[in-house]
Amino acid sequence: MAVRLKTNLDIVNDCDRFPYYENDPSRYKSTLSSLYLFYHAEDEAVNPSGYMLDWVVKQMPWNEKWIVDHEKKTVRPRLKNPVTGAIYAQSLTRLIEETVLLAKEKESFKVLKGWRNELYPVTGLSSEISMERAASALFGINSYGVHLTAYTQGEDGMKIWVPRRQAHKSTYGDMLDNTVAGGIGFGETAIDSLVREAEEEASFPEDLIRKHAKLCGTVSYFMIRDERAGGEMGLLQPECQFVYDLQLDPDVIPKPNDDEVEDFQLWSIEKVQTALAEDQFKPNCALVRDDGFVCGPY
Repeated sequence: MAVRLKTNLDIVNDCDRFPYYENDPSRYKSTLSSLYLFYHAEDEAVNPSGYMLDWVVKQMPWNEKWIVDHEKKTVRPRLKNPVTGAIYAQSLTRLIEETVLLAKEKESFKVLKGWRNELYPVTGLSSEISMERAASALFGINSYGVHLTAYTQGEDGMKIWVPRRQAHKSTYGDMLDNTVAGGIGFGETAIDSLVREAEEEASFPEDLIRKHAKLCGTVSYFMIRDERAGGEMGLLQPECQFVYDLQLDPDVIPKPNDDEVEDFQLWSIEKVQTALAEDQFKPNCALVRDDGFVCGPY
């Protein structure tokens, strides 16, 4: 039986799964009305920082420092804004940490078994509030990352360095990835994150990245996690990726420097496109890669 190959639109829809109002107003309103809004302040004038599933709110071990309103479907900290925002940010960060650590201790959520000891910003890259990366999808906060395509250009055309994720990884094991990719941690800039990830995953030196990596733009999407992501299915994960390109000389070869990548292969554009159509790439990596093919510069 022939396997159905994915189209460009399939690749987009596999990653960007949250309904859009413009495409389906009824489904959008229905989905949004089923969610709890997570706020980083008690003040009702602030915008929500995340979107939480009903069952996540009910299983989270909240304490008296949280205001959980089941009628309004909101979750807010019971913290009054002090004179300095830094003190408030520290207080809320500690409150989030205490709550999530208790949930981990109680084994309330499978996703917390993938605890990273990495912090993500809660309200944007300049945020002073942070939370454990593994908990970010429980609160549905927007996270940020970097994706780098390293390529060569020769007589036989352009070729792309493609890594395969280790099979033992709890998230998207054995799938193909972009040359370098990772989350932007709390307090990091995009380029600093890229420098760190490039050294960890591909053994690229810092000066190579800072001098030659080119920022091409961003790709944003709203993922709804499936079984490949590890942990519970259906968790909400909006993300924004900063996309970089890096042309390499033929003698510069990426080498794994941690336990996340099995190996790197130098593939032709045609082979990469075939792998995309055959669903071999991690979903967000496929979206970034497809964006490069459809919108340029490849």
